[in-house]
Amino acid sequence: MTAVLLVRYFAGARAAAGVPEEKVEAATLGELMAVLTHDRPRLASVLTACSFLVDGTSWRDREAALPSTATVDVLPPFAGG
Repeated sequence: MTAVLLVRYFAGARAAAGVPEEKVEAATLGELMAVLTHDRPRLASVLTACSFLVDGTSWRDREAALPSTATVDVLPPFAGG
């Protein structure tokens, strides 16, 4: 089942995506990444280092079905000190 997802980008991922957020249809995280990077090679390179939160929970399984109306936060690595 395809989910309608709200994808929110942060920091460098936002710059690479060119938008702060967007709605996307995808069934899995792997499918979502393919849709997001289709014509955005800069975003594709950034996503390889990103973490993903689905409704506030860390999500690593690229083949697991996403909730039908989830919010996906795209978080690049953050430097801290």
